[in-house]
Amino acid sequence: MPYAAPVSEFRYILDKVVGFDQVAATDLFGEATPDTVEAILTEAGRLCQDVLAPLNRSGDLDPAVLENGVVRTSKGFAEGFKAISEGGWIGISAPAEFGGMGLPHTLTTAFNDMISAACLSLGLNPLLSQGQIEALEAHAPDWMKELYLPRLISGEWTGTMNLTEPQAGSDVGALRSKAEPNGDGSYAVSGQKIFISWGDHDFGGNVCHLVLARLPDGAPGTRGISLFMVPKYIPNEDGSLGEANSLRVVSLEHKMGLHGSPTCVMEFSGAKGWLVGEEHKGMAAMFTMMNNARLGVGVQGIGAADGAYQHALAYALDRKQGATPVEGTGTIIDHADVRRMLLTMKADLFASRSIALACAVALDMAKATGKPEWAARAALLTPIAKAFGTDTGMRVSETGVQVHGGMGFIEETGAAQFSRDVRVTAIYEGTNGIQAMDLVARKMMDGGDAAFALLDEVEATAESARGTLDDLAEPVWQANETLREATEWLLGQGDMNVRFAGAVPYLSAFARVLGGHYHLKAAMEEGEDGPRRKLARFYVNRLLPDHVGLLAQAMVGSDDLYALTPEDMTA
Repeated sequence: MPYAAPVSEFRYILDKVVGFDQVAATDLFGEATPDTVEAILTEAGRLCQDVLAPLNRSGDLDPAVLENGVVRTSKGFAEGFKAISEGGWIGISAPAEFGGMGLPHTLTTAFNDMISAACLSLGLNPLLSQGQIEALEAHAPDWMKELYLPRLISGEWTGTMNLTEPQAGSDVGALRSKAEPNGDGSYAVSGQKIFISWGDHDFGGNVCHLVLARLPDGAPGTRGISLFMVPKYIPNEDGSLGEANSLRVVSLEHKMGLHGSPTCVMEFSGAKGWLVGEEHKGMAAMFTMMNNARLGVGVQGIGAADGAYQHALAYALDRKQGATPVEGTGTIIDHADVRRMLLTMKADLFASRSIALACAVALDMAKATGKPEWAARAALLTPIAKAFGTDTGMRVSETGVQVHGGMGFIEETGAAQFSRDVRVTAIYEGTNGIQAMDLVARKMMDGGDAAFALLDEVEATAESARGTLDDLAEPVWQANETLREATEWLLGQGDMNVRFAGAVPYLSAFARVLGGHYHLKAAMEEGEDGPRRKLARFYVNRLLPDHVGLLAQAMVGSDDLYALTPEDMTA
């Protein structure tokens, strides 16, 4: 079925739910007027549904291949990327001085949601460039900004992120890649990196690799790592492409999904690179890109969920199978269990999308105002947005297969592709378990101030809804209090492993409560019998209660996890 960009949904969430008006009221983002936002969302939606969505199956059936050292991309992808770059969509939030639009990151987040629903494999490419643009803007020397940023923003060049090595997965500090000074301000970078999305392509231009490597005097672990710009072609002073650098694509990974996205094994053999940021401070520079990417990856999950939901809904409205006790359309959407699946998909899609956009608003407010409370809000919401967004993508796409019944297992329907493509999002940019541990550890180093500030807002919303929406307000208020008590318990645990043991259910419970909060806000802005109120009741009645069991798991401790020995497990 054709993808329909949910432009009106974005407008409603921005206007009524996550407070985008605060962003537009700042001096920095004063140009983000309602008319501008409407135009951006409408044109982005048109690109995604008319140009990019038709490429989705092509990427799956005609995957990227490596031929004689050259990566050949899926049919139509080069033209699709050209439409993205010529429309200026890579640089929505990039600095205007280098050719970007200078608009809020919230609008980039909405665009990334839509492009992920339309064609996730191709959408990975501009997402990586966006992250690299932000990292260079924050950490690169001026000459590098002037050379690279305009070309990355225009799409003439594309960016990658090179962290992972075969022996060092999430333990980045175990990397072996090295960088030796060349004596002229450049470095010879050597090593092998794996899982490099869009490490090469046949779109033309340059491929700009940000590579983590260790200088000769670099200390062991992450503290001794530096970051280098290592381009495929060494640019001339005027920006034209010079000689090929000493790097190559060794192979493409064989993946369960995202076949249109070339995931490369990269080898750097004394390749010329230039330092980004300070020596031995590479992780700080790379984390700028990774934090951008973590929200972006969460949004990839949400976009894939939207594509899967629209696909399943269209099938349910068309497929006739069996009789039901109710009068209706005569199709399977009349069945109670099919309704349950579709409404769960839609309710979680709204909850996860609202969390992601709220995170983006916090990022924009932090940038526009410099206030630390906004930065703390963004930091707190980032792991929740990433983990819950990608968990939602997996659940919704899997449910989409189930809605199709036996036909969901048949590749020709396209339902399975959403599930295969989105699966990796829960793994990369830090697995969802790592996100949860980050939430209960680093993000609670403020004594829980950022978390409690957010919970105070949830409580205030629930209080304001009393009298008009008691059936929604009271459960949200109660859930928020339970989460507050669990957070206080968590902060009282001196043994960090006790926190880690319950981190995943804690994060899921936090997301569940935030989902109730945002559904309630949406319902408060609508009339008595509006569809958003009905959807909010479904979420509060059927999904919000999950938080009780999740928080019970979060507070069990760690002893039971270690009660069985490895020998017991193999018995």
